[in-house]
Amino acid sequence: MKLHISLVLALVVLTIDFATKRWIESELVYGQQILLTSYFNLVLTFNTGAAFSFLSNESGWQRWFFSGIATCASVLIIYLLSKHISEKLFCVALSLILGGALGNLWDRITLGYVVDFLDFHYSGYHWPAFNVADSSIFVGALLLIFESFRHKKK
Repeated sequence: MKLHISLVLALVVLTIDFATKRWIESELVYGQQILLTSYFNLVLTFNTGAAFSFLSNESGWQRWFFSGIATCASVLIIYLLSKHISEKLFCVALSLILGGALGNLWDRITLGYVVDFLDFHYSGYHWPAFNVADSSIFVGALLLIFESFRHKKK
């Protein structure tokens, strides 16, 4: 896999994440929910923290802390992509993580929070709302785990 293909995949994720977040912001007001199924809603929420709203109640320093982490991770991922270009699954996984990290970084820098809108629930229990970037990071991480087990067998 060539580096530019990996970067295009990350850009596709970033673009889809950006478009879906802006669409949700244009259609819903903060906290508004649209019930789509008995277990899935669209809801507009803002997360000033990290995963599961970790540190979201802090005074604002977390915005720049998490932005710094995402920036450093993005630089490291681009370096790893350039060094491991022959490992296709590894590069796909990193590209998904890169696109997701950049999507949430964009929100954090420009808005001060990350827009979340996918809300799964069951029997009164809600998984914290998330977005396309979070999903991409999750899938990329799963692929990295799968890839690590594949290499152990070899």
